[in-house]
Amino acid sequence: MDYVKGLPTNDRPFVSPDYVICICHSGHMHLKYDDHADYFEKYTVAVVFPNHIIKMMNKTDDFLSTLIVANVSVLNDPMLQIINQMRYRYEPNPCVKLDKHEYRMIMNVVELMRETERLHLPDQRALRSRELEFILRMLGCYRKNKLHEAEANKRVSIQFFNNMKEHAHRHHDVEYYANLACLTPKYFGTVIKQETGNNATHWIRNHIIAEAKMLLHVRNDLSIQAIAYMLGFDEQTAFSRYFKKATGMSPTEFKGNQ
Repeated sequence: MDYVKGLPTNDRPFVSPDYVICICHSGHMHLKYDDHADYFEKYTVAVVFPNHIIKMMNKTDDFLSTLIVANVSVLNDPMLQIINQMRYRYEPNPCVKLDKHEYRMIMNVVELMRETERLHLPDQRALRSRELEFILRMLGCYRKNKLHEAEANKRVSIQFFNNMKEHAHRHHDVEYYANLACLTPKYFGTVIKQETGNNATHWIRNHIIAEAKMLLHVRNDLSIQAIAYMLGFDEQTAFSRYFKKATGMSPTEFKGNQ
């Protein structure tokens, strides 16, 4: 959606049911995102997950943006689990400020998305997923370069996410990560909740389920038992219970729906 000049509800609170990437081309907007203020300006990209409350406080007349809007079902797309893996970065702080070169690189991909839409190519959904994934990976690199993933008040959670990527296939308990951070589990849990908006158990489960969905989708050579072992479960039944509790379906059912 091009030539977007503000929120659809103007200055009234708006809650999007969709997953939205918003790219600002000019002007600026002050807005309230859930319970904190944010500033959206030229060359800023916002990654907004569904069901957050957004209210425009004020904006300049020259504000102009492009929206990439995806149905909430993308959160369950096995080939787009990068969305859930990056969720901890963007839900608390959705905006990334780019420089001119980075902005142009992102817009090159947006133009590619427009072109493939016009061509009506076969397997359009899969192609669109790859384009969306590419944009998110680019944003992830740009954000990491700017923030060094280590703002002073975010260091505990950043180290937690780095440790989780390395150890989550063997360790699912919060206490393990608290020990790596040299903190008590209770205090560690409090810090993670303050910094990210969700507790450590939520992020561990989110990471494991994202990996599980990806493996179930692409590794047809692996049995469910083998995938369970790869993800740190001693028994397939334990993995199946864990997966079903998080997704509402068994690994077999999920695999059969793909």
